[in-house]
Amino acid sequence: MNHAPPALERLLARISSRADDVAQLTRDLIRFPTINPPGDEYGPCAEYLGERLRKRGFEVAYLRAEGAPGDTDRYPRINVIARRDSGKPGPCVHFNSHIDVVAPGEGWTLDPFEGLIRDGRVWGRGACDMKGGLAASVIAVEALLDEGLDLPGVIEISGTVDEESGGYGGVAWLAERGFFSPPRVDHVIIPEPLNVDRVCVGHRGVWWAQIETRGRIAHGSMPFLGDSAIRHMGAVMERFETRLYPALASRHSDMPVVPPEARQSSLNINSIHGGEEEGFEGLPAPLVADRARMVIDRRFLIEEPLDQVKSEVRDILEDLTRERAGFSYELKDLFEVAPSMADRNGPVASAAAAAVRRVLGREPQFVCSPGTYDQKHVDRIGRLKDCIAYGPGVLELAHQPDEWVGIQDMVDAAKVMALATVTLLTRVR
Repeated sequence: MNHAPPALERLLARISSRADDVAQLTRDLIRFPTINPPGDEYGPCAEYLGERLRKRGFEVAYLRAEGAPGDTDRYPRINVIARRDSGKPGPCVHFNSHIDVVAPGEGWTLDPFEGLIRDGRVWGRGACDMKGGLAASVIAVEALLDEGLDLPGVIEISGTVDEESGGYGGVAWLAERGFFSPPRVDHVIIPEPLNVDRVCVGHRGVWWAQIETRGRIAHGSMPFLGDSAIRHMGAVMERFETRLYPALASRHSDMPVVPPEARQSSLNINSIHGGEEEGFEGLPAPLVADRARMVIDRRFLIEEPLDQVKSEVRDILEDLTRERAGFSYELKDLFEVAPSMADRNGPVASAAAAAVRRVLGREPQFVCSPGTYDQKHVDRIGRLKDCIAYGPGVLELAHQPDEWVGIQDMVDAAKVMALATVTLLTRVR
């Protein structure tokens, strides 16, 4: 089915006229403080989105991820999926956005949950990551319906939870139940904030692990009678500095990861703690630490096998066991995701790229994300490869104080999403 250019021009003009609507919708979504953890306001936010789409003819389902990490009666993991079937055979295009946000943290100069509209931007926690992208996808689909284009197939929009903590109460749980697999779904666009002229085809891998070193408790005035786990952990850190970090700095990927500094392997020490527990008033007791814990965040490249990533850390720990008197450790896996990369010439990536050229008048940049997002679950669990991230928002603003999303960027992103949807629904397979 071919649509004459005037029909598409009218579609783009309709979206342009809805700049105030996309800003207001973003503002409304920000005003649900869906902070994760613990998982506040998931249900009300999902219901707000679902009710809006139900009024537009979508069949709406609210799905609680019972048994998922963090799901409780106080903090239920509520996801919403809205589906609109044209009644004519065709593929399904699915827009997936997470509704959870990270805590606002310190440093804000405005109310993080007011949804302030000012200076051509919407400000607030989640504006960029990724309620602006969710709003843009809704406006794109509503404009398609209002324009009355005779499109076959199915359009779905989902608002899912827990992406910021791994996605296990959201896309992973749904993917395990077939909601992100063919033949139900054919193409997925995730409106993460990778910048409006970029098409994101994948992400690096991640391995989180906890290292615990052990010692022997003793009086702090006689440390020679004990064995400090903190000093043992210091030896681990010293090996990281002299051996592991230099090795990682020498590795670079052919994946188009942004920013460019993220095209190498990396290791972050997320936290470290040793000795007595914190959080009390007064002075600590004089003790030699018998336990120390470190949580590491290792981001790895598509060229690096996961078993090699793990063995590099384990080899350092084993060497210290042999070389350092009294050294012992426990290494515990916390979380792991392999790198993911869709075909940049696949249907959804090429449709989005063509739409960027038409809307913005410039060549899109194909990129990969430095961190993971829910594509990992669509790919590995749903077995659906035709999945990209595309959405408004400046990547570097995610999780920052005074987070914002540009209104014109949301309008442009909605245009790209609408044109890509037309292409995907009408393409000859």
